[in-house]
Amino acid sequence: MRPLRVVVTGSECTGKTTLARALASRFGAPYVSEFCRGYQDARGGPLVAADVEPIARGQIVEADEAERLATDLLVLDTDLVSTVVYARHYYGACPAWIEDACRERRADLYLLCAPDLPWEADGQRDRGDRREEVHRLFAEALAVIGAEVSFVTGSGPGREKTAIAAVADALAKRLHHLSAAS
Repeated sequence: MRPLRVVVTGSECTGKTTLARALASRFGAPYVSEFCRGYQDARGGPLVAADVEPIARGQIVEADEAERLATDLLVLDTDLVSTVVYARHYYGACPAWIEDACRERRADLYLLCAPDLPWEADGQRDRGDRREEVHRLFAEALAVIGAEVSFVTGSGPGREKTAIAAVADALAKRLHHLSAAS
C-alpha cells in the first residue's frame, strides 16, 4: 500500500517549505522539495513557458523516488497542482498531459497555506501583490480535482499546530479505514 501523500501548497511566500520540512521531521517521513525552485536556480534566469514540462517531469520523478522510500507518510513541498496553477497564471495555459497527471496523481491531503505571512522578496518570488489572487487560483484548482483540503492560517507554532493536526487526523482516518477493512 502506498503512503499517505500530503502536499503543502499555496501562493508564494506562505511558509510552505518551512511547514513541509517541519511536518516531515515531526512524523519521520520523507520530504520532497519544490522541484521548480532548484530548476530555476540551475537555469539561472527567469522561467518561460517551455520550462513548464521539464518542471512537471522533474517533480514527478522526485515524488516517485521519495514514495518508494516512504512507509506511512510522504510530505511534498508542492506538486503538479502548483505547476498547473502557475502555468495558467504566467502563460495562460498548461499542457493537457500535466493537467491530466495532476488529477491522476492527486494527493490524499492538501494543506493550503493562506497568504497571511509577510511577503519576502528573493530572486524567484515576483508576485507579492497578487498572492490573494493566486491563493484563490489554488483553491479553485484543488476543488476542480476533488482534493481533500485543510486550510492553514496564522503564524509560527499555531500554523504548524494546525498542519500537524490535519496530518494526524488524515493518518488516523486511514488507519481506521484499514482496520475496518480487515
